[in-house]
Amino acid sequence: MEDRTLRLIATNPVDALARTVEALLVVASAPLSVDELAEAAADDVERIETALGLLSDRYREGRSGIVLEQVAGGYAYRASREAAEACARLFERPVERGLSQAALETVAIVAYLGPVSRPEIARVRGVAADSAVASLVERGLIAEAGRESGPGGAVRYRVTALFERVFGLENLGALPRLDDLGDDTEAIRERLHAVAEARAS
Repeated sequence: MEDRTLRLIATNPVDALARTVEALLVVASAPLSVDELAEAAADDVERIETALGLLSDRYREGRSGIVLEQVAGGYAYRASREAAEACARLFERPVERGLSQAALETVAIVAYLGPVSRPEIARVRGVAADSAVASLVERGLIAEAGRESGPGGAVRYRVTALFERVFGLENLGALPRLDDLGDDTEAIRERLHAVAEARAS
């Protein structure tokens, strides 16, 4: 009976597609969108979504050591919560390790208000942002996104897909709402500070 079940699974076309999608996600260096998976697998989007549903059930929290998650506009695997500590010991993650409070506040400002320049970040934080911005660029969490208009316009920054992946966000729309704070920069700074602390905990 078990051999017959295994043969049925092996010949199921959707399960075969799920194995292909599984392999694509394993070898990818970044999250893959449904469209990217469909193109690589030479299959249609609807069937890819069905295959992802099978994989999501197979690789869910509490059932597997790795978990399939929707993050940074695509799909990727991550370690389960129960395995995360062991994985951290094996594989150091310098992007997440050692982010200062200033860096956390700065990346929160860029995420919510970006593209945003260093002077704008400094205005919200109340202190210079040069060091924090440089650190975040080096870690790949933020990147240049053009310049302010006018001669000598300051460089503007936006968060990257790596930021979304590191912070477990499907997209920037998944960020906690800041509500309608208007132009009260002190209120914005306090709220961003609270968000940064929550993300760090």
